[in-house]
Amino acid sequence: MTPLLHKKLLPIAAACLILSSCGQIDAQTDQATSNPNAAPTTEVTSSGGNNGSGQASEQLDRSDPADQGVTSGSTSDSSDLTAGADQNESTSPEKAEPQLTYHINKAYNVVPNDDSVEKKVVLLTFDDGPKEKEMIDGLIDTLDKHKAKAIFFVNGYRVKAHPELLQRIQERGQMIGNHSWDHIDLKKESAANMRKQIEDVQIIVKETTGETPRFFRPPFGSGNETTHQIADDNELIYMTWSNGSLDWDSKNKNKPDAVIANVLEQLHAGSNILMHELPWTVEALDELLTQLEQKGYGFVDPRSIGPAPAEAGTK
Repeated sequence: MTPLLHKKLLPIAAACLILSSCGQIDAQTDQATSNPNAAPTTEVTSSGGNNGSGQASEQLDRSDPADQGVTSGSTSDSSDLTAGADQNESTSPEKAEPQLTYHINKAYNVVPNDDSVEKKVVLLTFDDGPKEKEMIDGLIDTLDKHKAKAIFFVNGYRVKAHPELLQRIQERGQMIGNHSWDHIDLKKESAANMRKQIEDVQIIVKETTGETPRFFRPPFGSGNETTHQIADDNELIYMTWSNGSLDWDSKNKNKPDAVIANVLEQLHAGSNILMHELPWTVEALDELLTQLEQKGYGFVDPRSIGPAPAEAGTK
């Protein structure tokens, strides 16, 4: 080949090489875009909105998983939630349940299942609702302030009238208990009517909230062997109380200081404190919980209360 011909062919060869490379790149691009199952080279996880990280934050805030089922004082918040949505769904339960570390004894006190669990605790309960949004919010606002949980024992006829109030109690992270349908003296009823009074509440609470109550308290604390048996049949933990605030008594009406004094006068480790959805109880609650904390008491999370262990049944 002559030098002159060689010089003329070099630019043509270079151009061919460039065109060939471009063709290969175009082919790879076409292949990638035509394959929807191709793995992406990077994965972007948003930290806001309703993604897995946001859900995990909400679950942690609402579950309050205290080590022994006791809530008291301040707790540390976890803000380092970087796992993706799929990981959170597989590792975080929808509602984290604390261990069953307490039970209700025959005197209706809250007692630990073994000596490793904190004994100086109280159980907070409110009967005869749901009545009014303002009172419910007032009570729960104070419970939230003290990082405390309570059982709201409800009557069926009130739930039927205001199902949205029952939903509000659940949505705000509190426990719902069964207080019979009509708030009557069950001991005076036939076995069939007694069963209906209890089981109809189980049904309406389940229909309204998606969850069935785990706790039962008979109105006036009045029951008998049949009442206990019906509760057992429905896997309900039966209780009355061991510390009465007497907020229901007319002599204590509009007297929050009297409500506080009544509770403190009867205070003991494991106190099962009876209160009601009443304006003066709402007013008294913050000071009452503050004084309980100052005396070194914690608040039992009702979700940590289970059936009495066989060996603990006589304690």
